[in-house]
Amino acid sequence: MSDVGPEGRSYLPIREADLWRLVDIARKDREAYFEEYPEWAVYADRIVCVALCQGGALHMVDGKTGINDFDVYTFYAEHSSKRWYAKRIKSYDFGDPRFGQSADRPGFVGRRVDCLGRAIKVVDGEDPASALRRYLQRGRTETARCLAKKAIVLLEPQCGLLVWPDSA
Repeated sequence: MSDVGPEGRSYLPIREADLWRLVDIARKDREAYFEEYPEWAVYADRIVCVALCQGGALHMVDGKTGINDFDVYTFYAEHSSKRWYAKRIKSYDFGDPRFGQSADRPGFVGRRVDCLGRAIKVVDGEDPASALRRYLQRGRTETARCLAKKAIVLLEPQCGLLVWPDSA
């Protein structure tokens, strides 16, 4: 939970172009990660979806939460022989001053974008939104319980689709 007050947040609406910028940042993050750590490349073709989570997503839903940073998660289908390294987090510059800067990154042009990943169970033929909702509803991990407290908006596939709170 962020301790950034209202003065440190942006209250501008998130546009579709902003979501596509996040898609691009997440894609570049994954490419760099799998190139640097080829032992994790078994997950490169297991992407279920990419989503904006936490406060940024909640701001898209309610328009009043404000944006401290952008938390972008890539969700992978679990691999039977290699468990995903859940502690990985990499921060990037949004690269556009539209939302201002994150207070903790004065050298950035824009807000901080944190790229994270998690492996989730996916049933054969299951659509990404359903797999993600099931992960959140079951709440078996600390991350699932934490993410379920706010909102989740898909970035890939179906950019802009509200997944959580459950809209289905």
